[in-house]
Amino acid sequence: EDGEPPAAFVERMARTKAGAAITTDHVVLAADTVVVLDGLVLGKPIDGFHARSMLERLQGRQHQVLTGVAVVGSESGSVVVESAVTLAPMSEQDIAWYVATGEPLDKAGSYALQGIGMAFVAGVIGSVTNVIGLPVLQTRELFEELGMDLLGFT
Repeated sequence: EDGEPPAAFVERMARTKAGAAITTDHVVLAADTVVVLDGLVLGKPIDGFHARSMLERLQGRQHQVLTGVAVVGSESGSVVVESAVTLAPMSEQDIAWYVATGEPLDKAGSYALQGIGMAFVAGVIGSVTNVIGLPVLQTRELFEELGMDLLGFT
C-alpha cells in the first residue's frame, strides 16, 4: 500500500500468504522477502531491463533485505528480519552477463546470494539465510515462542 513502511509491507505479505493456505489442524509457514534501497521496496523484476535497472542502482552500495515470516495454526505469530547487504561495484558488462544468466529474473532485488549472484556480494551484516529468503534461526525461534518445536516436525 502507498506509504506503507517496508517492514510492515513484508510482514503483511507473509501473513496474507500463510492465511491463504490455512486449513484446520495444520500449521502453515509463509515468508516474503524484499530488498529496500533508499526507502524504496525492490521486489522481483518484471523483465531483464528492469533487473538491469535494479542492479545498476544496487551495485557498489549497501541496502537492506527484509523477510517477513508468518506462522498460522493453533497459535499464530510473525517476525520481520533485516540484514544489510553490500554489492560490489559491477561494470555494465558484469550486469549484462548476470542478467543474461536468467537468475535475477525471479529474485527480489534481481540477485541471488545462494547462486551466481554470490560473485557480486561484497558483504552481509546479519542473517545470511534471511538474504536467501528464510531466516532459519529466527523462524525456529518464532516456532518456539508459539510453543512448537520446529525441529520436531517430520
